[in-house]
Amino acid sequence: MSKKNRQNNGQEEFKQADYYKLKTKAVDDLVSASPENSPLVSDAELRKYRSGPKLKIAEWVVFCFIKWWFPAAGCFFFMWGLGNYLQNGLDQMAVTAIAMGMVTDILTNNALRFFEKVPGSADRWIMCAKRKAYVTFPLNILYAAVLMFFVYMTYSVVNLVIIRIGNLTDTLPLAVEPIMFGLFWLGWDLAFVSIKNAVRRVLADAKKSGK
Repeated sequence: MSKKNRQNNGQEEFKQADYYKLKTKAVDDLVSASPENSPLVSDAELRKYRSGPKLKIAEWVVFCFIKWWFPAAGCFFFMWGLGNYLQNGLDQMAVTAIAMGMVTDILTNNALRFFEKVPGSADRWIMCAKRKAYVTFPLNILYAAVLMFFVYMTYSVVNLVIIRIGNLTDTLPLAVEPIMFGLFWLGWDLAFVSIKNAVRRVLADAKKSGK
């Protein structure tokens, strides 16, 4: 074998060895990867590799839609669906509140966490953000009862104002239906969650300043 051929063979063997060494290192890096030793990647770079539709919807729009849709569906299935079986309005609201508390704990909050882009970002949209079911389940039912009361009061005030302005005495201007029920529920829910977040920020600032 000529000297030139031996040199070519040596270079090819070196390239192959170096190639497999790089492959082995890549596998080792992948196996040992963790949030602590992984490099930071910008959101713009991550979006290049995300699959899905080209139309990008803001996270808050998705969260608001989810928090509107489930109460609207609850009104449709429970308040409308049980209207022939529960003639008393108070009974309808009580059953709907219990059902909505269960739906919030099992479906709504999990849906928010499923669509969050950053782990934990959905917690500031949730009143009972702890993930322990035995803690959040009764709290969400109690919270749903509070929301139901404020939604009922909203309907009462709106109807009273419309009746006074229009001088209507024999009609109910704004009846309970899923779309407006969901919007009223969403509005009060966002208001209470905002108050909770504001109180937490104040307490956190006070704790930092006290150190």
